[in-house]
Amino acid sequence: MKVLVTGATGFVGRHLVAALLERGHSVRAVARNVQSARQLPWFDDVEFVAADVHAEHLDLAGLTAGVDVLVHLAWPGLPNYQALFHFEHNLFADYRFIKRAVEAGVTQVLVTGTCFEYGMQSGPLSETATPQPSNPYGLAKNTLRVFLETLRQQLPFNLQWARLFYLYGEGQNPNSLLASLDRAIDAGAERFDMSAGEQLRDYLPIEAAAEYLARLLELRDFSGVVNCASGRPIAVRTLVEQRLRERGASIALNLGHYGYPSHEPMAFWGVTQRLQQLLGAEHGV
Repeated sequence: MKVLVTGATGFVGRHLVAALLERGHSVRAVARNVQSARQLPWFDDVEFVAADVHAEHLDLAGLTAGVDVLVHLAWPGLPNYQALFHFEHNLFADYRFIKRAVEAGVTQVLVTGTCFEYGMQSGPLSETATPQPSNPYGLAKNTLRVFLETLRQQLPFNLQWARLFYLYGEGQNPNSLLASLDRAIDAGAERFDMSAGEQLRDYLPIEAAAEYLARLLELRDFSGVVNCASGRPIAVRTLVEQRLRERGASIALNLGHYGYPSHEPMAFWGVTQRLQQLLGAEHGV
């Protein structure tokens, strides 16, 4: 297949492009900064287009020519989940971009959503749970999904909505938990400031998430919402201690230095039954 990937140089994008190439697909990678793209190992193996997909005069016909699937990852403004920018700008700009792509002939679209669409609901979260977003980012993402599902009633296309939970690995936000921990270890710090670490989260390596997304888009007839998660809750403190063992590091954890975030429940994780059914438990989902 020929896959158009927006946000190709982002955390998820750089790994997804690699996974798609590994699986034998042709990739047209789109990002705003060509210099960032040149630093990635797959640059010479893709058709790279330097463009802002929100630009008013974007050549959609040229960008989507010959494309089988659009994977839309681009979403400026993260990791500030509270910014009004998410629904004042991104929501409508993304809707217009995807609608124009479908009008140009794209018949399958995969968009990454977020676990924040579930809001403050606790425990195991399945795709059948009613979304209750409680921050602007989650609200914007969920509203985009509703817009696109409504669009499908007039312009039929396959819409695959993959809700991402907590991803980690190469290229992650440098201020994220494990990136901050690695930096403290590398610097020889004596202690690491963190919350009490009792909250339960769903963490998935970025390589696994990229593989799941690549395989989902190969299901040409599937439309719907699917959790992209491990399905296994883990306490944040346990995750940190696990990383310390992996690194062979001894660093004192300053537990309780930070309070718990107000925009997240204490315990939630993704139910992955649908993901397993779609991709097959025999493949290690």
